[in-house]
Amino acid sequence: MTSAELARPSRKQRVRTLWISDVHLGTRDCQAEHLSQFLKGYHADKIYLVGDIIDGWKLRGGIYWPQAHTNVIRRLLTMSKRGTEVIYVTGNHDEFLRRYSKLILGNIQLVDEAVHVTADGRHLLVIHGDQFDVITRYHRWLAFLGDWAYEFTLTLNRWLNHWRARYGYGYWSLSAYLKHKVKTAVSFISDFEEAISHECVKRELHGVVCGHIHHAEIRRVGEVEYLNCGDWVESCTALIEHWDGSIELYRLADAQAREALIQAELKVSEPA
Repeated sequence: MTSAELARPSRKQRVRTLWISDVHLGTRDCQAEHLSQFLKGYHADKIYLVGDIIDGWKLRGGIYWPQAHTNVIRRLLTMSKRGTEVIYVTGNHDEFLRRYSKLILGNIQLVDEAVHVTADGRHLLVIHGDQFDVITRYHRWLAFLGDWAYEFTLTLNRWLNHWRARYGYGYWSLSAYLKHKVKTAVSFISDFEEAISHECVKRELHGVVCGHIHHAEIRRVGEVEYLNCGDWVESCTALIEHWDGSIELYRLADAQAREALIQAELKVSEPA
């Protein structure tokens, strides 16, 4: 069984809402196979694409678009055709779509932000989050430089996981590990969370669902519920709302670990 297959739940699960962000289709580090398998495992009433789904920055420099990336688009269109409401929230890497905000195509909407009401009545701002990143907004050249450095880390990440897979180990993100260890990265994440949560307080909303910083998390920031989808280039994470309004953080690495444990238990229980 491949690691991509391990991302798939054992049977389709009916959920109220899915949130994914920072897929970066059009880049070599996009984990499109994992995402396709994840989406195949769920029936959702609504799915939010929380920005940077297509990487327009990369596509300007040349086209990289394998079949796996097309498969993600096809999967989303299939979900829409079967009744899932798809809400595409624009981000900074797909900012070329912002000129078409408020476009509605059947079951697909294109917006810059939205407010989601959970099953238990909480009002959550859904926004990519680049609007609250000082570097992206006011120092664009520095954002491009940081993007290059990040891409280099992802290249190391790709080779590391290639060899881990060959020796039977699960997926592990070097870049996510570094975010937890480098002081400036930790400080940047904290500042971002504070800024976006302050906006929710101003708007009298219960919380926010965002992406942008590729750091998946569910926690409280003051009186605000902060939920970050993470990404599908390094950590492979998503948010899932169940029918009671509770929201779960899905991590591919955790799903793989659970599946490996189940397989090990099955082997032990098999008759000799």
